Amino acid sequence: MVTGGRGTVVAMAAWSTLNAAGVTLFLLLVLLRVSQAQTFFFPFRQPETCGHNQYFDISALSCVACGANQRQDARGTVCVCLPGFQMISNNGGPDIICKKCPENMKGVTGDGWNCISCPDGLTAEGKCHCPTGHILVERDVNGTLLSQATCKLCEESENSFTIANALGNRCVQCEPTFINTSRSCVCSEPNILTGGLCFSSTGNFPPRMISAARYGDLGVSFTSEWFAEYLRSAAAACWVYANLTSCQALGNMCVMNMNSYDSTTFDACRLFQFIFENTAGLGTVHSVSFWRQNLPWLFYGDQLGLAPQVLSTTPLPTNFSFKGENQNTKLKFVAASYDVKGNFLKWQTLEGGVLQLCPDTETRLNAAYSFGTTYQQNCEIPISKILTDFPMPTFYDVYLEYTDENQHQYIWAVPVLNLNLQHNKIFVNQDSSSGKWLLTRRIFLVDALSGRENDLGSQPRLIRVATQISLSIRLVPNTKNGNIYPPLITIAYSDIDIKDPNSQSVKVSFSVTYEMDQGEARVQTDIALGVLGGLAVLLSLLKTAGWKRRIGSPMIDLQTVMKFLVYYAGDLANVFFIITVGTGLYWLIFFKAQKSVSVLLPMPAQEERFVTYVGCAFALKALQFLHKLISQITIDIFFIDWERPKGKVLKAVEGEGGVRSATVPVSIWRTYFVANEWNEIQTVRKINPLFQVLTVLFLLEVVGFKNLALMDSSSSLSRSPPSYIAPYSRILRYAVSTALWLVIGIIQIVFFAVFYERFVEDKIRQFVDLCCMSNISVFLLSHRCFGYYIHGRSVHGHADTNMEEMNMNLKREAENLCSQRGLIPNTDGQTFQIAISSQMRQQYDRIHETLTRKNGPARLLSSSGSTFEQSIKAYHTMNKFLGSFIDHVHKEMDYFIKDKLLLERILGMEFMEPMEKSIFYNDESYSFSSVLYYGNEATLLIYDLMFFCVVDLACQNFILASFLTYLQQEGQ
Repeated sequence: MVTGGRGTVVAMAAWSTLNAAGVTLFLLLVLLRVSQAQTFFFPFRQPETCGHNQYFDISALSCVACGANQRQDARGTVCVCLPGFQMISNNGGPDIICKKCPENMKGVTGDGWNCISCPDGLTAEGKCHCPTGHILVERDVNGTLLSQATCKLCEESENSFTIANALGNRCVQCEPTFINTSRSCVCSEPNILTGGLCFSSTGNFPPRMISAARYGDLGVSFTSEWFAEYLRSAAAACWVYANLTSCQALGNMCVMNMNSYDSTTFDACRLFQFIFENTAGLGTVHSVSFWRQNLPWLFYGDQLGLAPQVLSTTPLPTNFSFKGENQNTKLKFVAASYDVKGNFLKWQTLEGGVLQLCPDTETRLNAAYSFGTTYQQNCEIPISKILTDFPMPTFYDVYLEYTDENQHQYIWAVPVLNLNLQHNKIFVNQDSSSGKWLLTRRIFLVDALSGRENDLGSQPRLIRVATQISLSIRLVPNTKNGNIYPPLITIAYSDIDIKDPNSQSVKVSFSVTYEMDQGEARVQTDIALGVLGGLAVLLSLLKTAGWKRRIGSPMIDLQTVMKFLVYYAGDLANVFFIITVGTGLYWLIFFKAQKSVSVLLPMPAQEERFVTYVGCAFALKALQFLHKLISQITIDIFFIDWERPKGKVLKAVEGEGGVRSATVPVSIWRTYFVANEWNEIQTVRKINPLFQVLTVLFLLEVVGFKNLALMDSSSSLSRSPPSYIAPYSRILRYAVSTALWLVIGIIQIVFFAVFYERFVEDKIRQFVDLCCMSNISVFLLSHRCFGYYIHGRSVHGHADTNMEEMNMNLKREAENLCSQRGLIPNTDGQTFQIAISSQMRQQYDRIHETLTRKNGPARLLSSSGSTFEQSIKAYHTMNKFLGSFIDHVHKEMDYFIKDKLLLERILGMEFMEPMEKSIFYNDESYSFSSVLYYGNEATLLIYDLMFFCVVDLACQNFILASFLTYLQQEGQ
C-alpha cells in the first residue's frame, strides 16, 4: 500500500511538471507571435492640424471627427454645437447631442443649453447681440429663462454712473477718474484718455511724454507698446492721485530704461524725477532723503562724490565670524518683489537662485550667500528658454537682513551700480572713479516686455538680460570683529536683437567677491622688499669681492660688473622667494584660521603684483641655476696619480731588432675609475626628485591639501561632491604648494643626512675613500686662483696590487699599524680649500697650455700620433708638477696649511691673499661639493619649486605642473 501511494504521487508530480512545461511553451509561442505582429508607431498629430469638423483626442493623440451639427471649439480638444443648435447632452469630446433651434427662437443662450429669441440680431456664434452700453438679460432674477432676451441700457447719469462690463452681462460703476474729471462715463475732449483713465488737461503735468524704450548697447530707440499704453496713465495717476501702484509702475518703467536720465526729454525717468521734485512736501520714508512718500526708492541722488559716502562711510552694525560660539557666516539677503504693473508680490529671500539665471542645485546656489566664499557661476542660456521663463519682468529691491545687539531685526538697503545707466547720455557708472557713480536701487533680470513694438502679445523685437551680476562685499579696514560696509550689486545688461530664438543664446554670470584695503599689505611688502633687496646688494658685493680675490684680479672691469649682476640675480631671487612664501603663508594661515573675520583674500586683480613677484623669482633663480651649471662644467680638475712603477721589464725595441729594459708602466684604469666616479657624483642630490614630485602631488590631489587653496572659509581637506567648489586663489595655491614642497624637501634632506648617509651610503665620503684606495688625489680649480684639493695619496705606497695585498693593507690600517691618511702627518684631514699664488697658477697654465693650444706651426706640422704623444707628455708633466707641489719640492711655489677664520667661513671669502705662498685651508665639511649638485641643494630645491609653481599658476593644474617639473629634473 505504501509503495502504491508513492507511485501515485510520483505520477501526479510528473503530470504537473509536464502540464507546467506545456503552458510555458504555449505562452512563449503566443508572445512570440504577438511580438512579431505588433507595431509601436503611429502618425504624429497636433491640435492645430485637425480639420474644422474634427477635434484632438487627448487620449489617442489623434484627430477624431465630430458628430452631426458639431465643430471643434477654440482650443480644438472638444466639439461644440454649430451656431443655431442647442446642446441636449454633453459628455465631452464627440459625445454631445445637438438639436436645431426653432425658427422663432434662432438664438442660443450664453451657456449653449437653450434656445431664445433675440431682440437685436445674432453674433457670429449664434448668440444674442446688444448695442454698445447695453447688457444682455436672458434670465429672470430667480434664474427663470425668458422667452425673449432683452437688452438693458446701463444708467450713466449722475445718480448711477454705470457702464456695461467687458462681458456685457452686468452694469458696473465707471472708472473713478472718469467721474472725477467729466462727471460722466465718457472722457470727452479736452480731457485726456490714456490707459483706461481720464485726466484733465488743465493740470501742470508735462504734455509731451516720450514712450521710447532705449537700448544703448545696440544704439536703438523705438516706441514701446507697453510704454505707449501705460506710461502716461501711470505717471498721471501717480502725480494727480498719488496712486501707490501707479507710482511703482512708473518706477518700473524707469528701471526698464536703465534708470537713464536726460533733462531734455520727458521719458519714464524724467517723469519720475519731475514727480519726485514736485512732491517734496509729502515727506520722506524712514528718514531716507532719497525715498519720497508714495514713490519707490530708485536713486541715491545725482551729487558727485555721493557714491563713496554711501559705500564707505557707515559699516553695517553686525559682525561676521568663521568659527567659535558666535559663528556667523550667512548673508541674509531679502528682496521686496513687484510685478510690472506695480503690484507688491512678496518678501522673499535670495536663496534658491532668485537672482541667478543659471540653473543648479539648491545647495550650490545658496553657497553664494556664505560669507567669505568667493562665488562664480557662468552658463549659456537659449533665448527661447528666457522668453518662456520670463514673459513678464519682476522687479526687486534688495536688502541685507541683520540682527542688532538687542536681537531686533533690521534691513539695510543694498545699493546697485547699473553699468548701463546713462546720465545726460554719458555712461557715468563705467568710469573708474567712484566719485562719478550714480547708485540706484531696483533691478530686474529679464525684460521681454518693453521691446514689443505694436502688439503686447507678439514676440519682442528686443529683450534686455542681466548678463553680469556681481555682489561685492568690502571689509572695514583694521576691523577685528568682522565688520563690513554695505554690499554693492554691480549689474550689466545686454540688449539682444531677437531673430531666431531657437538658435540664439546668451552668456550670463553671477559672482560674489570679497575685498579689503590692500594698501597696508602693499606697504609692508614694499618695506620688506626694500630692506631685503638692500641686504641682497651687500651680500652680492661680498660675493663679488670674494670672487675677485679668488681669480687674483684687483681691477674692476666689465666682467666684474656682470659677475655682480649674476650674483645679485641669485640673491634677489631669494628675496622674492622669501617675500612670496611669507605673503602666501600669511594669507593661508590668517584667513583660514581666523575666528572673527579680520582679513579677506586679495581679489584676482590684486594678485597680479604677487604673481609678478613669483615670475621674477623664477626668472632670476633660473639665471642663478644656469650660472651654477656653467661654473660646474668649466672647472679645471686634474687627477694626480701617486702610483710609482714597481720595477723594470724587458721590452722589444721597434725597428732595432733587439730588447732593452724599460720601466713597468703604471695602470691608467685607477684614474679612469676615479674620474668616472667623479662624473657620477656630480648630479648626486640630497633629495629624490621623483619621490619629491610624487609625494607633493599625492598630498595635493589625493589627501586634499589643494582644498586649502579654495577661496572659502573652510579648512577641511575634503569637499562633498554636491557642495559648491569655490574658485582657487593663486596666492593660496602657491602657499600650499611651497609649504608642502619645502616640508617634504627638508624631511628628505634631514633623513638623508641623519639616516641614509650614516647607515646606508655617503657618496661624497666614499669618493674621498676611493681616492685614497686608488692612490689618486684630486686637484680642482673652480676659480683662477682658488679651488679644492682631495688628498688621496695611499698610506701603503701602492694601490695597484692584488686582492690579498689590498686586504692586508686595509687590515693594517684598521689596526692603526700604518700612518694616517691626512696630508699633514698624523692627521686625517684629506680635503682642503686652496688659494694658490699667481706664480703657481702661471706654471699650471704653461703646462696646461700644451693640452689646449689649437694653433701654431708645431701644431700644424704635427701628426695625430705626435699630438697624442704630446698630450701624454703634458699629462705626465702636470702629474709630476702637482705631485711635487704637494710634496713642497718647489720652494718658490710652496704652500702652508691653516684653518679658516669663523668670519671667513660665514662670509664665504678669504681675508688673506696668497702672495708668495699658496694657502691650504683645512676643510672638514667637504666643501668641494659646492661644485656639485650635492652642495647646491638649496638652489636646486628652490628652482624646482619655482618651476612647479609657475607652471601651476599659469595652468591651474597640479598634475601638469608635476609632470613638467619631473621632465625638467630629468633633463638637468
